[in-house]
Amino acid sequence: MPDSEVMRLPGLKDQRVAITAGAGGIGLAIARTLHAQGARVAICDVNARALETARSELGDCPFIVADVSDPAAVDGFFDLIGTKLGGLDALINNAGIAGPTGGIEDITVDDWKRCIDICLTGQFLCARRAVPMLRAAGGGSIVSMSSAAGKHGYAFRTPYSSAKFGVIGLTQSLAKELGPQNIRVNAILPGIVAGPRIEGVIRDRATATGVSYADMEADYLQKTSLRRMVTMEDVARTVAFLLSDAGANLSGQSLAVDGNVETL
Repeated sequence: MPDSEVMRLPGLKDQRVAITAGAGGIGLAIARTLHAQGARVAICDVNARALETARSELGDCPFIVADVSDPAAVDGFFDLIGTKLGGLDALINNAGIAGPTGGIEDITVDDWKRCIDICLTGQFLCARRAVPMLRAAGGGSIVSMSSAAGKHGYAFRTPYSSAKFGVIGLTQSLAKELGPQNIRVNAILPGIVAGPRIEGVIRDRATATGVSYADMEADYLQKTSLRRMVTMEDVARTVAFLLSDAGANLSGQSLAVDGNVETL
């Protein structure tokens, strides 16, 4: 969409925004949307090549290769933000992985830990570095990615669902803790987001349960009231709303962007 056609949301211009896993998927969609609104974004990702490509789209934004489960790497990201952006107004805790698919007895301890470390502990590590910067800015916003799996039990995806339930607890706790400091904290719960990641999830779940890919995909959509997947841009626009002046009194909320997933 040409810049002249972007619907402007109040309060986003010149916001300094950190986005984890910002070089692809939902993270890149968020970065593009906020950049188009005039925000100044900094991104980290584990994919160095994708970071270079994303940077060219985002006005030479600050970027760094970083795994959010590594405290030293997270420190490097926020040190970069302090140097390049001079502060922070918002954190988008977007990094996550699908985790293993399988019965509880088939999931290894290492796979469990890796999923929890990236999907939940990584959000804690980023928040603990972001909060002093947000406080110094006079307030700000944290938006963390949970999932429809953060409100529904999810058979054969126990590490992922457990982590995403944890994100809701982290969000509500931080909203109470940080609200008096004018820091708003919300979670977004994407549902079935069109793209390669959900295709892999559907394929793995189909294999685990012994059905065809087509039947599994139809089963997923049947459990969604609108009978369709959402897009990455749907999620990105919701993030932009939460960061804008239009969302100034939203905190402690878990917003489902999912076409109303009824069950998983």
